Amino acid sequence: MKTLKCRDVGFDCNAEVKAQTEQEVLSQASQHAKSVHGVDVTPEMAEKIKTKIKDDGAR
Repeated sequence: MKTLKCRDVGFDCNAEVKAQTEQEVLSQASQHAKSVHGVDVTPEMAEKIKTKIKDDGAR
């Protein structure tokens, strides 16, 4: 399971995205960024966000 905390990418937000793959996390995080923070995630931002995704080891 992959996890991304919104706070880890610089937002004052407690949201957390969990998914099986990095791509699923990025997709969900992009939707969250747009709907909650009004931010469109660019390809450059996505590359930076990828570095913040953690693998929690759960399957």
